[in-house]
Formats: sequence, C-alpha cells, structure tokens
Amino acid sequence: MSKSSTTRLFLQSSELGLAPRSISVSGDLTLSHLKLSPTLTLDKSLLNSLYFSHNGRPLPDSTLLSSLPSHSTLLLRLRLCGGGGDGGATGAESRDCYLSMYLAKKPDKVDPNETRLSKWTTCALSGEPLVHPVVIDRLGNLFNKEPLVEAMVKKTLPKAFRHIRGLKDMFPINLELIPGAEEAKSETRFQCPISGLEFNGKYPFFALRGCGHVISSKALRELKSDACLVCHKEYSELDKIVINGSEDEVKVLRERMEEERGKVKEKKEKKRAGDEKVEVLENGKKESKRFRAVDIAPANATKEVYASIFTSSKKGDFKETYSCRSLPLGRN
Repeated sequence: MSKSSTTRLFLQSSELGLAPRSISVSGDLTLSHLKLSPTLTLDKSLLNSLYFSHNGRPLPDSTLLSSLPSHSTLLLRLRLCGGGGDGGATGAESRDCYLSMYLAKKPDKVDPNETRLSKWTTCALSGEPLVHPVVIDRLGNLFNKEPLVEAMVKKTLPKAFRHIRGLKDMFPINLELIPGAEEAKSETRFQCPISGLEFNGKYPFFALRGCGHVISSKALRELKSDACLVCHKEYSELDKIVINGSEDEVKVLRERMEEERGKVKEKKEKKRAGDEKVEVLENGKKESKRFRAVDIAPANATKEVYASIFTSSKKGDFKETYSCRSLPLGRN
C-alpha cells in the first residue's frame, strides 16, 4: 500500500461498544473490506446487519474509501430487526438486500438527528471530534483551534468561513466534560456546568466571550445575572454568542460583527486624522501639514513675537539650551 493512496479515517460505534479510533487504510478498498478488517474484530454473523454512515447519511458497502474526505468520522450502526412482509415472503429473501435496494433509490436521505449531533460534537472545518483547545467564531460555529489556524495560514478556508480574518475573530471556549463519558463511550461528551443539560443540540447554548464558559440558555434564563455563573466575571448582552443558532440568530450575529468592525475602522480613521492635518493643494494632491504656533496666534498679536514664546525666530543672534535662552547684549 503506497503512502499516496492511504486514507485516514475516524471510526466509532456506541451500539457495538467500539471506542473512537483513528485508522489509516488503502483508498482502493471499500466499506465492505473495512468490515472484514482485523482492526475491528467484528462478529461475522453480524456483518450483514451492520452499515457505515457519514454526517447522518448511510453509505453502501460498495463505497470506495478514497471517495470519502480525509479525516472523516464514520459511525458503524446496527440495523434494527423488524417483522412482517408483503405476504409473499419465502424466507429466502434477505432484509439486507431490501435495504440496499431502498438506499440505492434514495441515496441522499439524511438522518437529521445524526446531522444535528455532528454539528455539536465535531469540528465544523475538519469533521474531527471536538478536542481542547476549542474555539468559536463570531457566528457561533465550533472549531478545533489547530486545523482552523492551519487553514488560515495556508489560506484554504472554505467560502462559508471567510468571515474569519484573524485570531480576533475566534474566541477560546471551555466545554464541561460529562463525568465518565469517555469510559462509557458516549456520543455526547459535554454538558452545561450549571444545569447539567447535555451539549448535543437538543437545547440552546451560549458562549460568553469574556471568559469562554459555555452555559445553557435555560440556566442563563432561570438564574438571571450580569456575571458568569461559573467564574462570576461580568459580561454584557453583546458578549453572548449563540452556538449553532438558527438562520435568524446567525443573521443577528453577522450584523453585530459588521457593526463592531465598522466601529473599529472608524476609530482608526479618527486617530489617523488626529495625528496629521491634510491640506489640499491647487493641483489636487494632498500634503501633510505640520502644526505651527503662528496658526493659532491671537488676532491682535504680532506673529513673530507670539512665535518667540515657543521658539527662537533668530537663531543666529540667540543661543539656547534646553533650560535657558541667552539674549544678545548691546555694544557700547
């Protein structure tokens, strides 16, 4: 197996007690070959009842591993056994054949529950399980920090994430682990530190920009406070970022992002304008104009005399140091 044809995948199955693992396999193999891999050590009597899914979409056993994105997370699922038929069953038909035929007719059918769970447990960019350090962008998307920074450096960010222009557009967050979730091999590994609600997309959650704690909407609503319920650091309503929000919620976050960027740009322009005055010449060009004391001289004052308060106007006759000025003495 050549290195160029190797595909790296993440496998897990809560139904079979298969712990999340990373494997490297040849891209020329199919999912059917993967089932027979000694790495999985599956019961051969269950092979026809098992299938792989990716992002909520069941995959046929004939799917080539090279057609899957690198670092994809595959879930190994067990088909539920059912009874009944059309009255003409002879016992020779295979339920697996029926399901394969059905899936071939509707290959784009997606399990909404798996799609929802994937958004809350995996990185929005790489598809890998969320692992600290985790960051959130201004629109509420979750990322593993390392692949996000790498994509920014290499300028390979997808169009959907082009609003992330630098480190100031991502905020580190603290996800509370569920005790024993790793040992139990649960698909949901995080929870609200206050209410205990699972971080799986069934309940709305907010991230606080100031401290990075992730708290459920229910806890924030019932325990009204101007400070974080975990670290007691004060925050404002603008510091709350809804995680994986609806279209309307994302629209509000986008408008807030553009407003904040506009304020920063306006502040920089005011600072630049305060550092220098720009004078437009007759030829239309611009020239920076230095401050001169005579420009603000009183109306009845002699400009030369007024300017001498701040500096000497006849350096040939006067001698100055940083602390005193000597005046020429008249000759006898």
